[in-house]
Amino acid sequence: EVKVVESGGGLVQAGGSLRLSCVVSGITFDDDYTIAWFRQAPGEEREGTSASVSCITVTDLTTTYADSVKGRFAISRDSAKNTVYLQMNNLKPEDTAIYYCAAQGYYYCPGYAGNFGSWGQGTQVTVSS
Repeated sequence: EVKVVESGGGLVQAGGSLRLSCVVSGITFDDDYTIAWFRQAPGEEREGTSASVSCITVTDLTTTYADSVKGRFAISRDSAKNTVYLQMNNLKPEDTAIYYCAAQGYYYCPGYAGNFGSWGQGTQVTVSS
């Protein structure tokens, strides 16, 4: 069974930084897996057609970013810890959301929410102005 656990959210002022972590158990990072971050802003629904905020394929290290976060967010992985990180810099109030990590085998980036089978519980990120 694949299990996904996120952590690292919190309250930060605009311009600040946070690093989210996503531990994926039940796989190894030698497997053909794609790990992605999605977010759900207040009052919005997470739909199956939602594209990822950021995504990484753990074998060939392909990474993608939504236009809204390019140049500010960086995704990386630590194979020894089965962990994917999302470094978020220069945060803006519009980045406020619940951030979810998701994993799916034999899939591609950027990925769409409806095609990911394993999800974490989410971690809240709040950016104050």
